[in-house]
Amino acid sequence: MKNESHQTRKKTDGLTFAWDQEQLLEMLFNGQETALENWAEESLPTIVNKIMDKHTEHGNMSYLHGKDLPSKQNVIKALEDLYAIIFPGHLGKNEITKSNVKSYIGNTLNSIHTQLVQEVDKSLKYVCIKIEKCPEDICYKRAQVVVKELLEKIPEIIDHMNEDIQAAYDGDPAAKNTDEIILSYPCVLAISTFRIAHELYIRGIPLIPRIMSEYAHSQTGIDIHPGATIGKSFFIDHGTGVVIGETAEIGDYVKIYQGVTLGALSFPKDERGRIVKGRKRHPTVGNRVVIYSGATILGGETTIGDDSVIGGNAWITSSIPAGTKVIIAPPDLDYKRSTIASAR
Repeated sequence: MKNESHQTRKKTDGLTFAWDQEQLLEMLFNGQETALENWAEESLPTIVNKIMDKHTEHGNMSYLHGKDLPSKQNVIKALEDLYAIIFPGHLGKNEITKSNVKSYIGNTLNSIHTQLVQEVDKSLKYVCIKIEKCPEDICYKRAQVVVKELLEKIPEIIDHMNEDIQAAYDGDPAAKNTDEIILSYPCVLAISTFRIAHELYIRGIPLIPRIMSEYAHSQTGIDIHPGATIGKSFFIDHGTGVVIGETAEIGDYVKIYQGVTLGALSFPKDERGRIVKGRKRHPTVGNRVVIYSGATILGGETTIGDDSVIGGNAWITSSIPAGTKVIIAPPDLDYKRSTIASAR
């Protein structure tokens, strides 16, 4: 007798999605479709024209002259070079030694400056082209200033990251040393990316901060908006599924676990039904707060007071006084002895 799963094709909305071998063979030998010998000449032009029509319909070809959108690849390359500057010998090229580290840092910073000035210039032109009032060189001059200021912030970012790494070591009994944390903990990549992207965000640079933060999100599962404010000695343990919104504010010595959300409670809308942007939508977390896994804290008016502890899976939409411990009441668990265990 044939396996039942191979006998019947399941269908959803008229579409078959489970083929067995006999059905595939039947389709292979009895199919009437024939491929065109001159497909490139006969069919390809039609497909190209349809694709062009769709791009024109949706306005997808507005930036094909290549001057108004930053290159995602170049931004990520500059970001990865910055990792190597902040964590020499740990991230980036392996050939860095004590004898060449100074020249490496100088050469790499020069390369980063060149790359980022070009990309920041493009991102600023993206704004200017919409108002059509941009003198030709004003975006480039602003780009030079912003990138210079970012690179001058690197020593401060190094200080912050050393504090964050120490917080991870102090807060995780499984951590053997700080080298292990730098090399393997996803929070290092996520937080360092945030601290870099935040410097561009607060200087009004569009596009690039989100490219950086979403790159880190894709690599780590930790989503930190570059507009958030985060204090010193910040540790995200495990990290997967953490979301920190644009207007969230986090104090010093805060520790959060996987699956924590610092999100918006609601989105006010204008008279046309469009979301009103630019308001504080995300919570404020005080100093020395611990937030355990799965907790959700929502709302721009919600404040978690200093030295509070938020238990796992808590749902919070109003402020919590300092020194408060919030836990969910234990659920009523119903234990039933299985029939197999009873038979034994």
